[in-house]
Amino acid sequence: MTKIRILILIATIMIVGLGSYLLFLYARGYRIDGKDLTVKPSGLLIVKSNPEGAQVLINQEVKGATNINLSLPPESYDITIKKEGYSTWQKRITIKKEEVTEIEAQLFKLAPSLSAITLNTAINPNTSPDGTRIAFVVPATKENIEEEKEGLWILDNINLPLGFSRDPRRITDGDLKEASWVWSPNGREILLTLGKSKFLLDTNIFTPQTKRVNVAAKADEIISEWQKEKEKILASKIKSLPEKLAPIIKDYATNITFSPDETKILYTAKSDYNLPDEIIKPIPGASTQKQERGIKKYNTYVYDIKEDRNFLISEKNEDLQVGNLWENKTPPKEKIVWFPTSINLMWAKEGKVIVMDYDGKNRQEVYSGSYFAPFAFPSLTNDRIIILTNLGSDSQDANLYHVNIK
Repeated sequence: MTKIRILILIATIMIVGLGSYLLFLYARGYRIDGKDLTVKPSGLLIVKSNPEGAQVLINQEVKGATNINLSLPPESYDITIKKEGYSTWQKRITIKKEEVTEIEAQLFKLAPSLSAITLNTAINPNTSPDGTRIAFVVPATKENIEEEKEGLWILDNINLPLGFSRDPRRITDGDLKEASWVWSPNGREILLTLGKSKFLLDTNIFTPQTKRVNVAAKADEIISEWQKEKEKILASKIKSLPEKLAPIIKDYATNITFSPDETKILYTAKSDYNLPDEIIKPIPGASTQKQERGIKKYNTYVYDIKEDRNFLISEKNEDLQVGNLWENKTPPKEKIVWFPTSINLMWAKEGKVIVMDYDGKNRQEVYSGSYFAPFAFPSLTNDRIIILTNLGSDSQDANLYHVNIK
C-alpha cells in the first residue's frame, strides 16, 4: 500500500511538473505545430485600434477584429487594419520569438465633417506652448464693433467639464488687425504689440483697451525672462534623459519637441552625427521598422527614448517648421507637430493635413482641400483637428473650423 502511495505521489509530482513546464513554455510563446506535433517558439502580436472593431488581416488573410491577441511564428508579416468608412492602416512587422509586439493603429474618417467654430473672421491663429489654447484676432469691421466681437480671442483646445463654456472668449477689444503677440511659457499671459505699444494680458480675463497698461519700457525684460523660462523647462527635460542620451540631444539637436507623454523627441539635426548603438538598453518587443542611426544636418527625426530607435521624418526642408509657433509672426509654409496620442505626428502643408505614425509610416490625409496652411491644430480630444479656411471662396472670410476625423 505504501509503494502505491509513493508511486501516486511521484506520478502527481511528474504531472504537475510537466504541466507547469508546459505552461511556462506557453507563457514564453511556444506553441504546438499541428503539422508535425512539435513544440515551436512563437511571438505574441497584440493588435488594437481606435476606433475598435476594425478588421485585422495578416498577409491578406482575415484573422479577426481589434482588439485581438495572436500567436505567430517568428518572421515578418504584412499587417492590414481596416474599417469601413476609415483609412486603412498598413505596416510590415517582424515578430520575434518569446516577445510581445503591440500595435495601436489610429484610423481616421475618409470623409471628415466640418463645423464652424468662429463666424466673424479669424486672423493669424497660433497656439500656446502646451497646445491647449489658440489665440486669434477678430477684425474691427463695423458689424463686429457693433456686436462687440472685435479684438483678441482665446479658444480652449481641450474638452472642458460640463457647465464650462467651450466657445471662444475675448480677452481684449479694439482694432488689432496689425497686432502681433507672444505667449508666455505657461500660456497664462500674452504680450501684445500694437505699433510702439506693448500690453501684458491675462488670458483668463477680459481687459478692455481703455484699461490696458503699456509695458513697452519693460517688454524686453519680460521677453528675456520668458525665454530663460522656456530654456529652463527644456534643459530640465533634457537633463532627465538617460545619461548617455542627454549630451547627444543637447549637442546635436535643435527645434526639440517632446511628445505629450515625454517618451519621444521630435527634432532637427544641427550637424551630422552617428548615433551609437544601444544608447539605451533595448527592450523586448521594440519597433522593427527601419531606423536611421546616421543623422544628417537639417533633417528631421523622431527618437524613441524607450526603444532607443531613431526614425527619419523629413529630409532638409526649408519650408518646414518643427513644433508649434508660440509667436504671432510670418508663418512658415508647413509645420509638423505632435498629435496628442504621442504615437502620431501631424504635418500641415499646402492643401492637406497628414497624420502619421511617429516612425514616419502610415501617412494618412485626414483633411484634403482648401485651407490656409499651416494653420491646422490638433485638438487634445484626439478626434478632431482645427483649421483656418474660407472653404475655397474668395468672397468669404476665413474662420476656424473643427474637422471631425474620428
